[in-house]
This record gives sequence, C-alpha cells and structure tokens, in this order.
Amino acid sequence: MIPLVKPYMPPREVLMPALEQILYSGYIATGQAVDDFETEFRRFIGNPNMLSLHSGTDALHLTFILAGVKPGDEVISTPMTAEPTNTSIAMVGAKVVWGDVDPANGLLDPASVHSLITERTKAIVLVDYAGMVCDIDAFRHISAETGVPLIEDAAHALGSKYKGRMTGCNVPYTIFSLQAIKHMTTVDGGFLAVRSEAELDRARRLRWFGLDKKRSRLENDITEVGYKYAMNNVNATIGLVQMRYIEDVIGKYIANGKFYDEALAGADGVTLPFYYPGAEASYWLYTMKVERRDDFIRMMEANGVLASPLHHRSDTHSIFKDSRRDLPGMEQWYESFVHIPCGWWVTPEDRIRIVELVKKGW
Repeated sequence: MIPLVKPYMPPREVLMPALEQILYSGYIATGQAVDDFETEFRRFIGNPNMLSLHSGTDALHLTFILAGVKPGDEVISTPMTAEPTNTSIAMVGAKVVWGDVDPANGLLDPASVHSLITERTKAIVLVDYAGMVCDIDAFRHISAETGVPLIEDAAHALGSKYKGRMTGCNVPYTIFSLQAIKHMTTVDGGFLAVRSEAELDRARRLRWFGLDKKRSRLENDITEVGYKYAMNNVNATIGLVQMRYIEDVIGKYIANGKFYDEALAGADGVTLPFYYPGAEASYWLYTMKVERRDDFIRMMEANGVLASPLHHRSDTHSIFKDSRRDLPGMEQWYESFVHIPCGWWVTPEDRIRIVELVKKGW
C-alpha cells in the first residue's frame, strides 16, 4: 500500500553516530546543537529572525502572544486546517471568527476575510494548506488597509515560495512544524519566524519560562509568564542531519506534485486546484477535487494506494460552537476534496501507476 504520509529519516550510518554523540555527551537539553540547527534553518529559509521550538503548536501559541492577541479579541482563521491552528487561538482566550475558503483550492478567501474585520480583530491566520500558498498580496493589502497583522501557518508548506521568496519571509509571523510526518521531521519540533530581533529576543524568553538564558538563574528576573517550549539537543541533532537532505527531499514532493498537475489535467471526474499567481506549492499533500469521493477512495485503496481528505473541518468541533456560521465556499470544497500520495517515497513508477488508476475511473 502506498501511504499518504511517511516520515523521512536520513541513512542510519549518518544519523546514528550523530545521535549517539549527543546522547552520551552529557548535555542533551537546549544547547549548542539547537543553536547550530537554528543557524542552518535560518539560512535555508533566508530569514535571520527565526526560533526553534518544541512543536509547531508552541510556535502558534507564542505567535498570538507576540501579536498582542488577548482574551476577548477576535482572530480570523480558516476551518480548513489541522486542529492546533485554531485551538491555539483558544489558548490565549480569543474568539475564532471563521473566514470562508476559496472553493477552487480550500485556501482562505481574502474577500471573506475583509468583510469580517471589526475593531476587535487582532490577527488574520493564513494556512498554506497541503503546501499550497495563500494569496499573499491580497492579504498584505488587507493588512495594510486595516492594520491587522498576518500570521502564516506554514506547517504544511516548508519549501514553498511566493513570488520567488521562501515562505517564512513574506508576512510578519510564520510558523513551521517539524512533526513526525511533515516534509522534514525532528520527531517533533517547530519554528517561529518574526519581524525583528527584538521580537526574537522576547520569543526566546517566552520559550523558557520567561528566563533569559544568556544570564544565570541567579541574575534573572522574570517579567512575563513563559513556557517550556524549547527544542532540545537531541531533536536538534536530528534536524541538523536532516538539513543535509532537505532540498532533495522537498524537491521530490515538488517534482511529484508538478507531474500530477500536468498528467491529471483534464482527467474525467477530477478538478485540479487553482494556484494563485506567484505561488509555488511544496505539495506536502497532493490535493484535488473528485466526483463521488467515497467511491474514488475505495477504488484507490483496492489498488494499493491510500487516498483521504485527511483533515476534519475545524469549525465543527464543540469548543467552537459559538463561532459557527454559514460557509458556502467551505461546503463546496469539503464535499469533494481528496489527497493522493505525493511525497519522497513515491517513485516515478508509482506516480505513473497512480495517474493511470485515476484516469481509468471509479
């Protein structure tokens, strides 16, 4: 069975010596390995103001704090995402306001967002779902007009670009996930990209109880509640080894995605997603709409290929019952979208067979 998601791990002969060295070094907490991993990741993204964290969810939580979101505020977000995007909003006591999505791709619709902004709106969350990039210019215009900051949840979108610039360099705040099955994994982990060195310093304190790790504990004075969100040297060591392979691994996702874009264009029963001008997807999942989705999934699985919509729409969870509203674009998108395998493990032979299965019909 060709899986829908699968973690990449570097060759044993490369990864295990590095792990053994750090495990028996006597220092496995946050230290030099974390610093070195941050340096490499910042270089890859092209943004010097980035901080590693224990998870992408931690990065989201700190982002809302840095953006000044407080209890009673409103944050416009999308239901087309994994749960932490929106449960993190609840963590700071704010209310989620659901923006509708573009039924052509499942991404947040700028016109819907613009219509929802009030004096209580403190942030707009863009989710680059499945590695597809939102209409960044449209949202920049909204942000400039209203003063509401943009937060880009790029948990699915490592290696994607907008108008030639890496995701992580295009809006005030961006988060990445290095969770088990993402483009790159450190088993668990995340990154936060911010606007300035001052915000980076504040985030660094927030990730470690509010303490300044540049000073001894005897010299510290906590002025703001912080958390235990720091990455450790073990996870960072995995990340450092992964960085040697990251361009090749992401390149395979992108090559497979572009192959599907070309090979499935015009296929009966299939509608391919619309990519915004200037957006370059990193295809964490290959996403399309199909007629009779349940039949399609059964056919694919009967032929050894997993297919699934994968994500439960966030606005249907009970904790968000007070925020529910009609979302016609979401209804249209959600009834027919599906994912097929697209990652580093999908061989050229696999992807040809997958296309043949789709074109054969169901």
